[in-house]
Order: sequence, then C-alpha cells, then structure tokens
Amino acid sequence: MRVYRATLWSVLGVNSYFVIDEETRHGFAVDPGGMPERLLGAVRDQGWVIEKILLTHGHFDHIGAVDALRSALGIPVMIHEKGPKYLLDPEWNLSAGHGSSGIVVEGAETFREGDRIALASDPEKYLSVLHTPGHTEDGCTFYCASDGFALTGDTIFRGTYGAVHFPGGDEKTLLRSIREKILSLPDDTVLYPGHNSETTVAAEKWLYM
Repeated sequence: MRVYRATLWSVLGVNSYFVIDEETRHGFAVDPGGMPERLLGAVRDQGWVIEKILLTHGHFDHIGAVDALRSALGIPVMIHEKGPKYLLDPEWNLSAGHGSSGIVVEGAETFREGDRIALASDPEKYLSVLHTPGHTEDGCTFYCASDGFALTGDTIFRGTYGAVHFPGGDEKTLLRSIREKILSLPDDTVLYPGHNSETTVAAEKWLYM
C-alpha cells in the first residue's frame, strides 16, 4: 500500500493521509482534520474508493472533517476503544478552546491493540494497530509491515514527540510507547507523523538512547 499526504495548513498544519492499495484503488483515510472539500476532491480526482476513516487519536485537529467525509462517502469511522470520550467531549478533544462551539463525533466504531484493519477489497492488505498512549489515552499508530511504514499520529515527530500537557497526557507513558512500540520496528520503517515531515525509526533512535 502507498501513503499519500495532505497537509492541512488551516488546522495547525496537521497531516491527513490516504493509505491506498495501488492495485484495487481502495484504501483508508487517516486523520481527516479539516478542509473536507480538498480531501474529497483528491478522492474523486484519483478515483479512490475509501473504505474507512481511521483516527490515530481524538484531538480536534485530527477529526474536524470526519463527519463531512463520513456523510459524503457513506463509510464508518474507527478509533481506539479509549477514544470515544475524546470524540464526544469538546473539552477532551480540545475543540472547545479553539473558537468554536465544539466538535462532537458520534457513532464511531472501535479497535484495540493488536487488531488488524484490513481492506474489504483485499484482506491481505491491512494495518496493524499499535496502542501508543501518552499524548492522549487513545493514541495509536497504524503499522504496515508489508510496505514498511507507520502512521504515528502525534506520538512521535521528526526529532521530538507529542505534547503531554493535554487531558490524558503523560510523558512517561508516551516515552514508553515510543521506545517499546515504535522504535522496536525495523530501522528502515518510514514514520508518517501527524505534523511536519516524515522520518524513519533509525533517524529517531538517537533521541531516546
């Protein structure tokens, strides 16, 4: 599968991603944080069939376009089992403090550590769920072993890691998630973060030795 990035400058420079099977043109949308017209335009222009919306965590800048995409494409949205309290509470998802009445996303399906989220078009193509809390309680990384990449949300960035002062954040937990779940992946694994540019496992290990 191949990763396509859409950086949404209007919402804190968040990276939204499409993970696409090039053979079937089916795939997933990951963290649609805003600008739904742009994201839907990419889907139409490329002729993709998006099967599910996957969320690395429930902060507002990663979920702002969920309802628009879900409605337009008629697809489910999925988050870690600890994520609904973020989706349903503007205080927890931080949208209450950013000039709006708050974002609420209802009816999400849930997954847990170790689950495989497979494409209906080809069940051999899937993402593995790694629960990587610390930035939030529900933080997850989606790992594709066959193609050597991971979508890390706000767990780890190039040269740094996610903030820990928001509800549910904890630095010790986050560092443990990074060391045990992410830096244990093969060194050449490409890491696609929620903000800024991609990196690799090998490039980030120096910071956590």
